[in-house]
Amino acid sequence: MNARTRKRLLRWASGIMVVLGAGHLSLAVVIAWEDVAGWAGRGLWAAVPLDFSLTAVASLRNAVTFWAGPGSFAVPLALLGCLVWRLAGRGVAVPAGIGWGLAAWCGVGGVLLVPSPYFAGTVAGLLVVVAARGQGHPERPGPA
Repeated sequence: MNARTRKRLLRWASGIMVVLGAGHLSLAVVIAWEDVAGWAGRGLWAAVPLDFSLTAVASLRNAVTFWAGPGSFAVPLALLGCLVWRLAGRGVAVPAGIGWGLAAWCGVGGVLLVPSPYFAGTVAGLLVVVAARGQGHPERPGPA
């Protein structure tokens, strides 16, 4: 596999990761806009408050909004996508382990939460694996 093909595979994988991360975060903000806007009014440190004056339902809803939005894996996934994009542009190989880990995480998530776009993350992980496999490794000398 040539460098241009590897770069294209990694760019597709990174695009999928960025879209999944940014899409998840955006959707969480749109769905729970009242809770997110409330954080701005109470202060960002109030996203998951230790204040027990809130009702149990309001506190739980607030915590779920945080963990489904900015506390979720959406931000690290988008950042990983940006890193893979940058490494692909420089011609640096992304380890296959990163792809296998992403594919496994998204595969399990997709099975547990059906229907969901987790399976698109599995595709991104497998693209990283294919690009890493196509990198080729020089022959290593055997034990002496």
